[in-house]
Amino acid sequence: MVINTCKEPATQELWRKHVYNIIGCCQEVHREMGPWLNEYIYQDALQMVFDEHGISFEREHYFQVSFHGKLLQHKHYMDFLCHGDVAVECKAIASLGAEQRQQLWNYMRLTNTPYGILYNFAPVKDQCERYHYDPQTQTISAF
Repeated sequence: MVINTCKEPATQELWRKHVYNIIGCCQEVHREMGPWLNEYIYQDALQMVFDEHGISFEREHYFQVSFHGKLLQHKHYMDFLCHGDVAVECKAIASLGAEQRQQLWNYMRLTNTPYGILYNFAPVKDQCERYHYDPQTQTISAF
């Protein structure tokens, strides 16, 4: 899998518009709840804000992974799947790192979900990263 940055401004703008309201909801939760709470508190609040803003979502979206044509037994969950095509992973840690990014990227790849948001609520200044996955080229682009 290749990680790159999308260099086409028009494409980036389309992707940004697609996730704009979801990120706005995350920012609203961070602004009102403040930093350094438990991750589940932010998830509960985010669920309420998604409902209030009419954003379609599934919390703790369940998915299975196949290997050699068979489904593996372990159950996997992403925090939210919004609009049916945006994976949202919520974190409440000091700083986002490679491990958190890889978790989101794996969820996107394993479910063929084209958009991903990694949002860290814990720091005083929240952190947000946005990604696009292209299953044909198996590349992840930050935008």
